[in-house]
Amino acid sequence: MTTAPRPLVVVGDVLLDQDIDGEATRLAPDAPAPVVDVAVDRSRPGGAGLVAMLAARQGREVVLVTALGDDTASQTVRNALAPCLELVELPLEGTVPVKTRIRAGGRPLVRVDRGGGTPGNPGPAALAVLRDARAVLVADYGRGTATVLRQQLGAAARRVPLVWDPHPRGEQPVPGARLATPSAAEARALLGAARPALSGGADTLHAHGGRGARLAERWRAAAVAVTLGERGAILTLPHSDSPMYVPAPHRAQGDPCGAGDCFAATAAGALADGG
Repeated sequence: MTTAPRPLVVVGDVLLDQDIDGEATRLAPDAPAPVVDVAVDRSRPGGAGLVAMLAARQGREVVLVTALGDDTASQTVRNALAPCLELVELPLEGTVPVKTRIRAGGRPLVRVDRGGGTPGNPGPAALAVLRDARAVLVADYGRGTATVLRQQLGAAARRVPLVWDPHPRGEQPVPGARLATPSAAEARALLGAARPALSGGADTLHAHGGRGARLAERWRAAAVAVTLGERGAILTLPHSDSPMYVPAPHRAQGDPCGAGDCFAATAAGALADGG
């Protein structure tokens, strides 16, 4: 008798991303604001929902633990995720946050944020999937899911590889995390560092490596990878001044939204496979 494969469990806050694309060729008559003639209006899961979908596209079994409610945005997220992965829900008091980006000619004009809620306590299903996980990926967007599951996530980090994608307004990674994946801007914010000038020394690889090592020490993480966009990433260890710089294999074009999510999902998948 064969046993079912243990899943990669993604824990975090789901959002609903709406993209409205069109063209702006004139200003409104009553204000100096562009008028957008809408060509495309689409919705998709964001936040931890996007991370889980990216992990599932790698061909692995994925379980997403997140908070959803009875609102329209929650139902839209459920419908989009159901064909791709297993969904284990926490109760949500309030609504799923909706982030709407309006673009003209491929350039962003404005983003409108609506909604938000508070996750409730986890039920037996959420606790069971964390106990049975092959690896865990925490996609923390500062909305509370990681907070209500912190004790269980700490226990998981002692058993299996755990990757934590942090947020400046979220929880610190639990001690023992195998890898944390802040962006350069997030690493600065998490350490309370000022944003560097474009030509300043704070934007050097040495500086990014130093911030990653300090975060690894603070969080008691095995490693921190600071992602640097088109420059690549720098992998740091606690109490070490010898980081490993990995340049990007190629420079991508287009919308960078979700690049950090893809990085974290791929790293968690590699660790789940024994890497």
